[in-house]
Order: sequence, then structure tokens, then C-alpha cells
Amino acid sequence: MSDGDGDIGNTSDGDGDIGNTSDGDAGSAQDVDPALRAGVALFNEGQYLAAHEPWEAAWLTLGKGDDERLLHGLIQFAAATHHARTGNDSGAVGTAEGALGYLDGLGERHRGLALEPVREWCRSVAADPAAIAEDVPPTLRIGGEAIGFDDLDLAATLAVLPAIAEATGIGDEGTMETAAEFAREERGTGRTRFAELAFAYLREPDARPQIAARIADHVDRKRRQRDDVDGLF
Repeated sequence: MSDGDGDIGNTSDGDGDIGNTSDGDAGSAQDVDPALRAGVALFNEGQYLAAHEPWEAAWLTLGKGDDERLLHGLIQFAAATHHARTGNDSGAVGTAEGALGYLDGLGERHRGLALEPVREWCRSVAADPAAIAEDVPPTLRIGGEAIGFDDLDLAATLAVLPAIAEATGIGDEGTMETAAEFAREERGTGRTRFAELAFAYLREPDARPQIAARIADHVDRKRRQRDDVDGLF
């Protein structure tokens, strides 16, 4: 996990010799698209720093290419927004400039995400972070659609789950990661218990504490069932 300091995402050398393909890097769509949508939904729901979590998880698996630059730029964009809103002007300027560098050359859209609003915001942050500290950041759109939690499929929902727990303190991050693993295991089995709870946790914020408790209970039961089976051998 990143700690929200100004160096979020600054482990790549950011060389400028990366090729530019508007449709993304072949072979990475399966991981990048859910992570992209997950982070966009988090950002649009006001969880600006948490948005970097799914982006970073996918970015760490990528080699150099446009997808890597996109996610790295978005990580920096999320950090710049967080720093500007919390009064860390130097961190805001550095990450905003970093975001602009990574997103340079990716065109108006990449993987359907409109990038010019991101760039405009980063230019404003880099110019005077204090002046925009109270401004509302741009709504991110994929294919012209403003993505929120209700728009996420299962893969993207599971990518969001631990980030929301960490950001809100409602539920345990590790428990949510385990619940996401169990939900993935359910696919193709006809069972949907963990998937249904994951969707409810995101989409019913007023009931989130109760749903988090139910998730923790089901995770505990599942673990005990596995321990009982393992004990037979």
C-alpha cells in the first residue's frame, strides 16, 4: 500500500521512448480494464486517494507501454488531488507535474477514459494548488459515462472492496481482500454469497457497517470450514 506521500507511483523511470497505441497494450486488458474502472469509480465517489489503490495494483504488474503510462499518470493525479486538498503544496505540484509527464502523448482518450479533464486539473494544481484546494475535481468518464459504484461489474467491485474498507474504516481491509478471493472462487460454481455481499457493501453505503459485519462473519465461517477439511488429512 502507498502511504499518500508525494512519491506515490514514482518507482518507474518514466523514459520517453514508450510507444503510443490508442487502444491499449494487448494482453493486459483483462487486468487493466477492471482496475481502471475501479479507480475511476472511487475517484468519482470522492475517495480521491483510495482511487490509486486499484490503479497501483494493476500498474505494478505491467511492463513499459501506454497502459503503464496511463495508470502511472492516474496514480500521480490521485496523489496530486489528495495533496492539494490537504495543503501539501509541494507534494501537489510534484505529483501533478508527474501526472502530466506520464499522460503526455496518450491522446484525448485511452481505454475510453477522457484524459483532457485530467490534464486540465493537473495543470491547475501544478500552477497553484492552494487556489484549487476547495474546488471539486473533474468527474472521470469512460466512453462518455461517469462511472460510479453502481456501474461496476464483479471484477471491478472486488478491486474496490479493500480500498473502501481502508479509506472509510468500515470493515477490515484484510478481511475484504479475503472476501474478494472467495468471491472469485465462487465464479462458475453457482454460488454467489460473497459476490452479492460485495455488491451490497459498495452500493448501500448507509448499511455498510452491517454488511461489513456479515462479510466478516461469512469469511470466518469459510475459513473454519477449510480448517476443518484440512484437519481430516
